[in-house]
Amino acid sequence: MAKNLVIVESPAKAKTISRFLGKDYRVLASMGHVRDLPKSNMGIDIENDFKPNYAVNPDKKKIVAQLKQELTKAENLYIATDEDREGEAIGWHLVQILKPEKTNIPTFRIVFHEITEKAIKDSIKSPRQIDEQLVDAQQARRVLDRLVGYELSPLLWKKIRFGLSAGRVQSVAVRLVVDREREIQNFKPDEYWKVIGNFEKEDKKLKDKDRLFSAELQKYKGKKFELKKEEDVKKVLEDLKDASYMVTKVEKKSQKRSPAPPFITSTLQQEASRKLGFSVKKTMMVAQKLYEGVDVGNGPTGLITYMRTDSVNLSNLALKSAKEVIVADFGAEYALSTPRKYKGGKGAQEAHEAIRPVDLALHPEMIASKLEKDQARLYELIWKRTIACQMAEAILDKVAVDVEAKQYMFRATGQTVKFPGFMSVYMEGRDEEHSEDESGEGAGEKFLPVLSENEAVDLLKMNTSQHFTKPPARYTEASLVKKMESEGIGRPSTYAPTISTIMTRGYIEKEGKALKPTDTGFVVTDMLIAHFPNIVDLHFTAGMEANLDEVEHGKVEWVPMLREFYTPFHALVAEKDKEVKKGEVITETTDEVCEKCGSPMTIKLGRFGKFLSCSNYPDCKNAKPLKGASGEGGPSGIMSEDQMSPDQKAQLDDYRKKFKDKKCEECGAPVEVKVGRYGPFLGCSKYPDCKKITPIIVFSGVKCPVCKDGQLVERHTKRGGKIFWGCNKFPKCHFATWDKPVKIDKDSGKLVVLKKNGEEGIYEPGASKGATKKESASTAVKKTKEVKKSTVKELKKAKTVKKTVKKSVGKTKDSGK
Repeated sequence: MAKNLVIVESPAKAKTISRFLGKDYRVLASMGHVRDLPKSNMGIDIENDFKPNYAVNPDKKKIVAQLKQELTKAENLYIATDEDREGEAIGWHLVQILKPEKTNIPTFRIVFHEITEKAIKDSIKSPRQIDEQLVDAQQARRVLDRLVGYELSPLLWKKIRFGLSAGRVQSVAVRLVVDREREIQNFKPDEYWKVIGNFEKEDKKLKDKDRLFSAELQKYKGKKFELKKEEDVKKVLEDLKDASYMVTKVEKKSQKRSPAPPFITSTLQQEASRKLGFSVKKTMMVAQKLYEGVDVGNGPTGLITYMRTDSVNLSNLALKSAKEVIVADFGAEYALSTPRKYKGGKGAQEAHEAIRPVDLALHPEMIASKLEKDQARLYELIWKRTIACQMAEAILDKVAVDVEAKQYMFRATGQTVKFPGFMSVYMEGRDEEHSEDESGEGAGEKFLPVLSENEAVDLLKMNTSQHFTKPPARYTEASLVKKMESEGIGRPSTYAPTISTIMTRGYIEKEGKALKPTDTGFVVTDMLIAHFPNIVDLHFTAGMEANLDEVEHGKVEWVPMLREFYTPFHALVAEKDKEVKKGEVITETTDEVCEKCGSPMTIKLGRFGKFLSCSNYPDCKNAKPLKGASGEGGPSGIMSEDQMSPDQKAQLDDYRKKFKDKKCEECGAPVEVKVGRYGPFLGCSKYPDCKKITPIIVFSGVKCPVCKDGQLVERHTKRGGKIFWGCNKFPKCHFATWDKPVKIDKDSGKLVVLKKNGEEGIYEPGASKGATKKESASTAVKKTKEVKKSTVKELKKAKTVKKTVKKSVGKTKDSGK
């Protein structure tokens, strides 16, 4: 029987740690938080110093019972949750529920930054107690967020639409995206022109290609020269007719470039987005698995250090290991004589470490075959960044050449890598908004022939091109995390869930990699700015984050801090509940006139975005999609062409040709092809007088591989309209696949599908929402239905029992007992 009970958050972490501790230790998982504020009510006693009324999560009752049972067999309890606010709070809640002090069982808190045998055993040797200040900081954040959400969200339901929510951090994140979109919408491009000369060095000994170079016109009479319109360009070309060109200046200098620091949470999320195409949520999920343990040969072991950190520190052991790897793999000239140390940002937890491989000698290629594809890619990224940060600087030879003619100066720049240093391993990625290097100092090489001052060169051709200044780029997940971090909004553990939340709730959507606000996002943000400016103010929110940090460090008490915020906030919510009218928030006036009754048309916000509606509603029910609206604008969720992807537009054109002569089966009027939430359909052109619609069913021509009777047809998910293929015999047959069916293989009888990489392959059941990795989408549907049936049965049983109890109580009352 194990003498010691160790509790961690996840089964994977439990499995890894138990391998290191031996038979005297029983390691179990709490599966995250076991206790939280209730979902059915606010759960905060505001009058009693904001006391939280915690409840055990219904799905964790069995786990808690098991932990209590195991504790009765143990002599010591070790809390081994993550070393951050959330981890400390999980541990504190466990102790509060299990109450080991009642049975005189000693309780210890152990922490570690990596899950290795040495780290785990060292933590057992030097335990500590639960850090109450960390717990207070987490409780303060949880209570603060609950107060904001529970008071603001119902107001949004009343004034805009049911089901909306507001949050202290999420609303600021949405505002950042909305503000950037408005910058783009209001941007007025300026015209400018470039003049670039193609020159040739007068040295016939060189090969033709080695004599050529180009230079851009930059100055006139020694001053920066801008060409605003084509007339300016024509004047320059006229001035330079028959001009002679001479090199007037050659600058050569060596420039050193230093590597980026090792990863912290935010930079890992940004770089994984840039280089691997991961969402921030996916990055954290993959990193979590690498941290908790993967079997690469001798049982599960942690491959990276803790992935929620804002520290750029590396341990002495890691620095020593990095140097050994660099010398062995690249040579002594690539190593540093003394380790490179980085300075963390303000408020960084310097006692923690940066994200790094646990064992730098474990090269990515050594374990790639034992990892899942995404795990291998992320591990390689972390390994390269860690190694590069301890390598010698890169040395670049930069050359700048000025060519002049008639007081016009052209400049050519180029660079070569003299010594690659860290660039042999890794170069930090760049956000899309900085993809054009205006300074001419990009990382790529540009060849220039050897040129000397006062050397004549020949002009071969003068190229001119028209350009327009560009608006700022939309945020990507990577650049939004970078902005939130720079503004002090949120902390390492909050970036991923915040972005995931605002996308799930329909405030922003993805267009490629870019984040774009929906109509709902605009309306909610505008209302909050107008009536609750502090909630969406960057500086105010950053100040609240700083206050929570002060609570963590014991410098501020959390109850007075909350009271200072809540008292005026609560009064403001009550005031705005009376003052703000729903129509003012969701309705905009337009100059358009209703073609049905002549009344003004208004813009309204519906469940699926903004749409045009007659102001004479309900007497006139004329409504139609609003061009350029986000989401799925319109009263029926109809998408405008501006909202469609290129594939959807092509599909729409095909259907229009196919059904151009088709008439409405109800009234005989021509039909129109439209795209809604569930895919394309035929709608009567006389809508809303005639509301007849007919779904467009796309047959694949491939038989269902399961039931053999049906055919696979194109379907669309309810949320997002994502295409999948399912049997047309549904619900009798539940087969479904994301990949496009091609044929049934004659030899094997298996379904051949078109994979995402464009290649054909045999269908393999894949994971889907609600399914395990080994389940197909159809299996998941079956299981969901079974659970639903089971739930209905249980509810019926519960109602029967309730009736029986009521009858019994009634009889008891009647008998006077």
